[in-house]
Amino acid sequence: MKIELQKAGKKFFREWIFRHVDLILESSEKVAILGPNGSGKSTFLQMLSGALIPTEGKAIYSIGDNVIDPSMIFKELTIAAPYLELIDEFSLDELILFHFSFKRPFQGLTNEDILQLTGLSASRNKMFKYYSSGMKQRVKLALALLSDTRIVLLDEPCSNLDAIAIQWYKNLVSEYAKNKMVIVCSNNQKDEFEFCQRQLNVQDWK
Repeated sequence: MKIELQKAGKKFFREWIFRHVDLILESSEKVAILGPNGSGKSTFLQMLSGALIPTEGKAIYSIGDNVIDPSMIFKELTIAAPYLELIDEFSLDELILFHFSFKRPFQGLTNEDILQLTGLSASRNKMFKYYSSGMKQRVKLALALLSDTRIVLLDEPCSNLDAIAIQWYKNLVSEYAKNKMVIVCSNNQKDEFEFCQRQLNVQDWK
């Protein structure tokens, strides 16, 4: 799997969020995209996901010699971000069942396995809207990391997590994302990206 950005840029109205991005991301690579709040990290991540089209330049997705249409890249990735919403009226059991009706579970994990790996089985029948912010973030991270996808996009993954949950997140990445491309956006909270081999700053593309 490869993502290549060629002179990519994104602007809203007359303001450029970033410009002239030349970047190649390879399979299994772990990359941190750093910058303060409001610097454009989330916009950059959404462009990588194919949800936003570059204003200038291009994003090219490929598996081996096969180029993938940007509108189809969603099949190859999962994303976890504090601003992404899950269905409030679903229980955890129902959220897992719903999510994995669209994505394959990682290496044959069952829904019960995934439930146990969230660490939230005691709340499996509680509606999602009654979860704390930290519990909601755990669910989002588990669904993203435990799916059988080539790319995982994480936006400020340790938001609302306590020390125990941060260690849980690190363990999940170590165990289930070894061979995946993982892109982490962070405002320099090292717990979020200490496993990344490359660190890039979005402000370098202003």
